[in-house]
Amino acid sequence: MAIAHTRAVALFGLTGTLVDVEADISSNLPSFVLIGLPDAALNEARDRVRAAATNSGCPLPNRKLTVNLSPAALPKHGSGFDLAIAMAVLAAAGVISLDSVAGVVHLGELGLDGRLRPIAGILPAVLAASRAGASTVMVPFGNAGEAGLVPGIRVVPVSSLRDAAIWHGGELEPIVVDAIESARVDEPADDVLDLSDIVGNEDAIEALTVAAAGGHHLFLLGPPGAGKTMLAARLPGLLPDLGAEDALEVSSIRSLAGLPVGASLAVRPPLESPHHTATAASLVGGGSGVIRPGAVARASHGVLFLDEAPEFKPAALDALRQPLEAGVVSIHRANAVAHFPAHFQLVMAANPCPCGQYGATDSDCVCTPHVRRRYLARLSGPLMDRIDIQLRVNRVTAVRLRLGDESPSITSVAARQRVTDARAAAAVRLEHTPWRLNSQVPGPWLRSRERRLSPATTTSIDRALERGGLTMRGYDRVLRLGWSIADLAGAVIPTPDHIGRALYLRRAL
Repeated sequence: MAIAHTRAVALFGLTGTLVDVEADISSNLPSFVLIGLPDAALNEARDRVRAAATNSGCPLPNRKLTVNLSPAALPKHGSGFDLAIAMAVLAAAGVISLDSVAGVVHLGELGLDGRLRPIAGILPAVLAASRAGASTVMVPFGNAGEAGLVPGIRVVPVSSLRDAAIWHGGELEPIVVDAIESARVDEPADDVLDLSDIVGNEDAIEALTVAAAGGHHLFLLGPPGAGKTMLAARLPGLLPDLGAEDALEVSSIRSLAGLPVGASLAVRPPLESPHHTATAASLVGGGSGVIRPGAVARASHGVLFLDEAPEFKPAALDALRQPLEAGVVSIHRANAVAHFPAHFQLVMAANPCPCGQYGATDSDCVCTPHVRRRYLARLSGPLMDRIDIQLRVNRVTAVRLRLGDESPSITSVAARQRVTDARAAAAVRLEHTPWRLNSQVPGPWLRSRERRLSPATTTSIDRALERGGLTMRGYDRVLRLGWSIADLAGAVIPTPDHIGRALYLRRAL
């Protein structure tokens, strides 16, 4: 017997690291020792592997088995190491080929009957193995479709430990077993929610289009029934399809979160709409053991919609401030830091007061001024200052409803084309910069000598800044909005009208 080597992948956030799995069999008292900083779930692999091997017809030797997971200082979590541990021990026992298992990365959880169960995070794990130079990866049959989304790597799907041993040269008779399938994915119908369903609220439709064109954050304030949720649900339909790199990142996040991934990469921007009882950890991510992405990461390259925003806990809302600025979520643990992407558009909707009727023309508000101020004060000033577009949405009257039926609204397909053209114009302007959208451009770049707008163009926001109506951050955000409006209009640079319209969208509450 000799020391056997194979490899697995340890995930921390979306970052994966190849782990060497070494197995040694000695003549001491029978035992199974697992070393290399495993967590509780991984420590239980000893019993799963022994039972699975026995029930698969290739029992482990009744000797002392020592399995080392290297690098030893790297934390390792979950049950995805089961297959690698089993293959290393069987290779050390001479049941399968040492050279064969050494050239393959093994991922998968074992059941007690020897079948392989699909695991979460298979897509980022296979992607990490590919980027580390691995050429072949063995995965559970239920993860084969997801693993096959990574180009340039050979995927070997197996249904059981016995099949894996046979593939590696084990002299065993094949036994057909029922493979454990992953959850099915129901493909959503395209363009179910269309912008043409909205009647009236032309300012809100324009605000949605501007937000989509520049990737700007949006706050909608209005009474119940004004259409805030209806508007927010249609924003993803205005966004262009995801590029190949973004689609791979979105699908990897879904895989790590334990959500089903289809037979192809996600091409449409995601929409996340957590309930107002969500905690800060559920928004930004966390958890013991394997760190799972929160709603912020799952909404990356898409939309995060917070309905009834003042009802969220202040700590949960303030946890969004750093991801809004940095575009990344960093979750710190004692021994490592996990990073998740957070390139999302935040859309918040709120009633103007607890009863919701303040400012409505057809109802009377019963809330006192103090109650109204305290209600909206739950949305902190620093958070609101990061929202580019702040718009009031009113209920549609019967007269406006009849007029809307006679003049149909723009469709989502037409609006998406406008957004695509505007983003293409911005991409040309930002070609030699690290930014892709107007919302990502820092203020100093916009105010630099080469790109500074003329004083006549910025008169309205200069005056607002001097009077305290805008902060410096707000000033820069109005400039970004002005460029997005200009891109939608096909203008080379913003005009005074574009900047004035941007200022209106910033302060239209």
